[in-house]
Amino acid sequence: MASAFEPSLSSSMSGRQTMSAMAPSMADTLPSINFGFDELRDRMTKFSARFDAFIEQGRKRVLEERNQFRMSVAELQEDQRMKKKDMEIVQHKINTHQQTRSKEDAEKREMEAAIAALSAQRAKNTTARDTLKQQIAETQTQIEARLAAQRAHAARVDAQSRFNVPELDFWMSNLCLKIEGAGQSDRLKFVYSHLDERDWEREAWFELDITSRDYSVRHCRPKLEREKVDRVLERVNESRELPALLKGMRELFVEAMKS
Repeated sequence: MASAFEPSLSSSMSGRQTMSAMAPSMADTLPSINFGFDELRDRMTKFSARFDAFIEQGRKRVLEERNQFRMSVAELQEDQRMKKKDMEIVQHKINTHQQTRSKEDAEKREMEAAIAALSAQRAKNTTARDTLKQQIAETQTQIEARLAAQRAHAARVDAQSRFNVPELDFWMSNLCLKIEGAGQSDRLKFVYSHLDERDWEREAWFELDITSRDYSVRHCRPKLEREKVDRVLERVNESRELPALLKGMRELFVEAMKS
């Protein structure tokens, strides 16, 4: 389009130049107009500087925000790593606690079983102790009763012996008899000699139990028939005469040696 108007413009310009040469120019008569290009240029330069500063500040802000974001991400990752480590430590503590708890529970069960066994043993021992104490008390009562009976019998025997010492000496000398201890306080041993015509030194003996009111023969040598000994004891226990017992037992020994 500019090229289309160029001939006319050239012609007009040439005409104007001719006319200007001939007359004064109209542009010279127009008032001068100041379009403010310098101010606009200055304003554009300042705008460009402010825009560049804005862009630079934005870039710096973006870089700072990006760096801050990276730092935040790194801190978050570090926090996550620390929390994971803390969780592992806590889990390890939980496992250790569970193991310790299981061990303590097992020990507790063992202790409870041991306590139950000891309690049962203690109850058993208590029952045995009470039974033993009862038996001891009963035995003590029996011992005291026997001691009392022995003391009473000894007193009777002692009272009778003071009156029968001459008679007892008589029977001992006539029956070839001697009295010995039988190893127990409630028994007497009567030993005979001169029973066997073939051997006058041959002896025979019997043990007399004096723990109760009735006499009882526990042992004898040579051995005699129990029925014959019981008949002699029956007569003696009725009469309470010891010489009858000594004489009857001698007769049984003589009879046994002859047979």
